[in-house]
Amino acid sequence: MSGIKKLAGQTLWYGGSTIISRLLNYLLTPYLTKVLTGAEYGEYSLVYSVLPFLMVIFTYGMETAYFRFIHREEYKDTIHNTASVSLICSTFVLTALIVLGSHPIAQLISIKEHPEYITLGAIIIGFDTLAVVPLAKLRQEGRPVKFAMVRISSILVNIGVTIFLISACPAIIKNNPNSILRLFYNKDYGVGYLIIANLVASITTLILLWKEFTAFKWVFDNVLWKEMIVYTLPLLIVGFGGVINETFDRIMLGWWAPAATETAKHAEVGIYSANYKLSILITLFIQAFRMGAEPFFFKQASGENAQRIYARVMKFFVITVCVMFLVVALFLDIWKEFIRNPKMYVGLKVVPILLLANMFLGIYYNLSIWYKITNKTMIGAWITVAGAVITLVVNYFFVPLFSYMACAWATFLCYGTMMVLSYVMGQKHYFVPYAWKKLLAYIVIVVLLFFVHSGIRSVSTSFLVSVVSGLLLLSAFVAFVLKVEKKEFQKLPVVGKYIR
Repeated sequence: MSGIKKLAGQTLWYGGSTIISRLLNYLLTPYLTKVLTGAEYGEYSLVYSVLPFLMVIFTYGMETAYFRFIHREEYKDTIHNTASVSLICSTFVLTALIVLGSHPIAQLISIKEHPEYITLGAIIIGFDTLAVVPLAKLRQEGRPVKFAMVRISSILVNIGVTIFLISACPAIIKNNPNSILRLFYNKDYGVGYLIIANLVASITTLILLWKEFTAFKWVFDNVLWKEMIVYTLPLLIVGFGGVINETFDRIMLGWWAPAATETAKHAEVGIYSANYKLSILITLFIQAFRMGAEPFFFKQASGENAQRIYARVMKFFVITVCVMFLVVALFLDIWKEFIRNPKMYVGLKVVPILLLANMFLGIYYNLSIWYKITNKTMIGAWITVAGAVITLVVNYFFVPLFSYMACAWATFLCYGTMMVLSYVMGQKHYFVPYAWKKLLAYIVIVVLLFFVHSGIRSVSTSFLVSVVSGLLLLSAFVAFVLKVEKKEFQKLPVVGKYIR
């Protein structure tokens, strides 16, 4: 259980700061859905659907390679320099290429009137890429306080600049018509100012990491770099396919949504994107888990009980995300207030589907350690490609008929397929004794509890009845799990002493 305890500590520090920073960022959603129209929010979502693609291309798996090779004695002194030099050089080249191609990219994602959004986005990704190795260095050296400070400070800057540009500036100009702000401020440039705020935050991040960023030397180990590239190229395919699965549905919705005008299509994208954010709880936990788990899994790989530790991690992970599914799905009447535009409530029906989809994604991330440890990353790439094909095919045929509901089901089928493929293939190459029957039973139970709650809500529209029944069903599941897993929970630090 010491391995689980160590992972919990890493997840708390590194993942906890990720949760806080992402939560702060997500807290912008109520504000943005209030100050932006549905079409504007859709346009904003389209811009941020393309940035993850750029991030995958710009970073090309170097962070994972850093953790993989830092433990090799022959490369211990050169990996930081080699990774830094590689990313710095490629970042300047890629940023220039994206800026030059901003017009066709803007047209491709249905925002042809604003190619400058792509230019700003490329610069943002450039700064974020330069921060990748410094942040990885902090995690590897076990410096969680600095890591957390940087992540949270960046988000706070983003929020502060956003509110200043979107709300404070118009108020200042209204009260003081002669303000200098009138020389450059355009009240109709709302989405552009959101991107500018993000750029300021990315620059702030690199400034805060300046000491770590400048710690490298211009020394390049060609042999190491070739090994890293061979290792990361399949991960690039994994990352690219993963982004297709995660964000490309917004772009396809902007292309093919059954709406008469481009503005109406953007509104459909806005509805889907806003409701997608309600899967925040599971998404945040998965991100936090990944931050702590990746370096942890590599360190445990050479241990005698590695497979048993991985199986236990999976069990606690699935239990946690099952509880999170119920916390969101059973209390949608409360969570919907997170969206401040009632016109977007029509999309609430996608939330349970997306919650399950993200649950599958989290399980897949747990399972994927087998191909990273065994250096069979190409198999992982093909699994992700299979998921991407499902995403593209389902959306191509069904978005014109069912709009964003097709996007939700495509995400569900994509991540479910990837999860199953990774489990089946992983058990052949790197056996881990997962208690899969029990874990599958937990997932089925929470889905059944959701349907029970939906039946109750169909009989009574009372808010009180909905909340009380949700609490009872959630409590019943937690009590059931505690009874079944009593011995496991008793071994846990802190909480174990309360379970007798």
